[in-house]
Amino acid sequence: MRNRTLIEAVGALVVLVLGIAVYAAPTATTTITVPDMHCMGCAKKMQAQLQQVPGVASIQANVPATTLTIAPQAQRAPSPKAIWEAIEKAGYKPTKLEGPNGSFTTKPAS
Repeated sequence: MRNRTLIEAVGALVVLVLGIAVYAAPTATTTITVPDMHCMGCAKKMQAQLQQVPGVASIQANVPATTLTIAPQAQRAPSPKAIWEAIEKAGYKPTKLEGPNGSFTTKPAS
């Protein structure tokens, strides 16, 4: 009986620690501001280009705020320059990019 209680306690501790590790490691997103994004049609054009950037897992558009938030794939980080260029390739001009690699108001070098 004592071994079973010890095993249950250790199991509960492992679940607690893993739960904290998952909670403590949020996904580092990148947000890019595109003032001329006026509708979901604009957003969809940019999303299509962003999906081609290596390391991009998902994109959320916020048309009223004129921003796109990019979530990276696990263990991968999309290049800020590639994100910026994807927006330009879609025919739009980004004005700000904020992410784990810094904040940019012009095209990043890498």
